[in-house]
Amino acid sequence: MQLGLIGLGRMGANMVRRLQKGGHKCAVFDVNAANVKKLASEGADGASSLEDLVRKLSKPRAVWVMVPAGNPTETTVQNLAALMESGDTIIDGGNSFYKDDIRRAAEFKKKGINYVDAGTSGGVWGVERGYCLMIGAEEQAFRQLEPIFKTLAPGLGNIERTPGREKMGGTAEQGYLRTGAPGSGHFVKMVHNGIEYGVMQAYAEGFDVLVHKDSKDLPDDERFTLNVADIAELWRRGSVIGSWLLDLTAMALAENPDLSNYSGFVEDSGEGRWTIEAAIEQAVPVEVLASALFTRFRSRREHTFAEKVLSAMRYKFGGHIERPTGG
Repeated sequence: MQLGLIGLGRMGANMVRRLQKGGHKCAVFDVNAANVKKLASEGADGASSLEDLVRKLSKPRAVWVMVPAGNPTETTVQNLAALMESGDTIIDGGNSFYKDDIRRAAEFKKKGINYVDAGTSGGVWGVERGYCLMIGAEEQAFRQLEPIFKTLAPGLGNIERTPGREKMGGTAEQGYLRTGAPGSGHFVKMVHNGIEYGVMQAYAEGFDVLVHKDSKDLPDDERFTLNVADIAELWRRGSVIGSWLLDLTAMALAENPDLSNYSGFVEDSGEGRWTIEAAIEQAVPVEVLASALFTRFRSRREHTFAEKVLSAMRYKFGGHIERPTGG
C-alpha cells in the first residue's frame, strides 16, 4: 500500500527502506532536503513540503510522523491535519506523551481523521531486525494499516515460540500489537522505555563492580583483574541474563574494553520521567526504574564506568551520540 512518511532521521529513513523492500510505495518529506534527496534516489517519492506530500498520496491517505516528541511533533501533526480530510489517517511513531495522543485523537475525530499512536522500538537496527510496534488505534484504523505494521515488524523470526502461544492467536508474536484505544500504544512504549532504563542500569552497575575488583583498597589475595569484554561475551552464551542489550554491551567492549571513547554523560529522552509520573498517579512502587532515572541525572555531574556502559548501549541500539561534557 501507499504511505507518506515525515521525518527521515536514523529511524524514519530505515523504516522507509524496510517498507519499500516489502513492496510498499512511500512518499517522503523532511525539513532537510538532503534527506529527501537521498531517499528519492532509493526509490521513494520525494516531497518538497507537507502540502506536496499530501498531494502525492491517494485517498484515503495515511501519513506516518517520525519527528522528535514535543513541539516538533505537535506542530507537524497539527499542520498535517489541516491538510487532510475525513477518512485520512495520521500515525505518530515517535515518543509522544500518551495524554497528548488522547487529546489529538479526540480533536481529529471531529474532522473524521483517524489518529494512531505507534510506539516504535528497534533503533538503528530495525531496518534488518524489524520494529516492535505498540499501537494505539481504533479497530478499523488498525485493520486498514495492518499491512504496513506487518511489514515493519520482525515477524516470528528465529525466536522460539512461547509454549502454548500457538493456541492464543493474535499478532503479538509477530512483533506488532493493537494495545487498545489511541494513547495506549505510547503508554505501553513509555513503560517499555522505563523498564529499559532499569535493565540497562543493572548491567552497567554489574560491570562497574567487575572492573573495580582490582582496586588497590582490597587485600592483594582478593584482587582480580577481570576481562570484562570476555565476561560479557561469556554471559551471552547460555546465561539467564542474556539479552539484546547484553549483545550490544559485548560489542562495545570488544571494540574498546575501557570504553574510553565514552564520557559517561547519559541523556534521558522523557519516557523514563513519564513512567515515574504514571507510577505516582497510580500509587505503584517503581524503585528500580526511579533509581535508574536519577542515575542518569547524576551522570551529567560525575562519570563512572557504569555510565560509560550506559552510553555505549544507547549508542549501539539507537545511535544516540553523547552530548559533550558541560554541553
